[in-house]
Amino acid sequence: MKHVTLGDLYVSRIGLGTMGMSHGYTGAGMDDAESIRTIHRALELGVTFLDTAEVYGPYTNEELVGQALKGRRGEVVLATKFGFLSHAGRPSGQLDSSPASIRTAVEGSLKRLGTDYIDLYYQHRVDPQVPIEDTVGTLAELVTEGKIRHIGLSEASPETIRRAHAVHPVAAVQTEYSLWTRDPEARVLPVLRELNIGFVPYSPLGHGFLTGKIRSTDDFDDTDWRKNNPRFTGENFQRNLRIADEVQAVAIEAGVTPAQVALAWLLTRGEDIAPIPGTKRVARVEENTAADAVKLTLEQIEQLNNLTPACGDTHDEAGMRLLER
Repeated sequence: MKHVTLGDLYVSRIGLGTMGMSHGYTGAGMDDAESIRTIHRALELGVTFLDTAEVYGPYTNEELVGQALKGRRGEVVLATKFGFLSHAGRPSGQLDSSPASIRTAVEGSLKRLGTDYIDLYYQHRVDPQVPIEDTVGTLAELVTEGKIRHIGLSEASPETIRRAHAVHPVAAVQTEYSLWTRDPEARVLPVLRELNIGFVPYSPLGHGFLTGKIRSTDDFDDTDWRKNNPRFTGENFQRNLRIADEVQAVAIEAGVTPAQVALAWLLTRGEDIAPIPGTKRVARVEENTAADAVKLTLEQIEQLNNLTPACGDTHDEAGMRLLER
């Protein structure tokens, strides 16, 4: 597995997102033993970058990751996130990046993960009630105290990224980015490269859509957030199937899987990018990590660059309001 740098962090250029093991998708939390095997297999394959968050579950995903990493903590760069849950008295469902909430959140994450430090601690969404300078100031104190080692942001606007970075270096920014979600290219990526901040694309497989295996949403259970995602509903879903077909065509030509094509394309976008495809299955983590060795031709890359644009927003209306603040 090749490696890249995110700020000063040195990580495998394909990481592992663990959310779906416990949260958000059909079947989450049904087979923790398989999820732990998946994490262990990822480590065997050279993955050194794991991503979780306190809100996944909530809390249960951090516990799962902590269990999987017993005796192996030193093998990984471990990232988690705060801010979706309030630990300082705000009503349920409200963002909270107040200093008091952050300090409670980090102690909980450290305990659940079974570690005395977090390598990369992200603000999960920007809290409009707390100036980013105050949030990053608190995180900088945690760096000084040794509880976290690097600071990250998720779905922050270029202006917020600049303000945060002026207080303390930001190592990485996490944003949805894939063949069907290319919004960061225009505004966010140029700022990250100017400031030497790494980029972590989440949902690099389009929530599973780019694998080509989702041809209907009938099998999604009521806990699956895709049931209300605009790209997976109604006419949008039917139109977006054309994108999956176009990726499949490149995969057939390249002799690999659609998932590997989608990840290999992302890896062509720069040496400062480390996508974190999520899975709870050993077979899928083997497939995803093998994308590190896939070489797309210039013609295939150009074909992928010009895929049919996706129909529908990446999140529901409430979720869209939380992006690029």
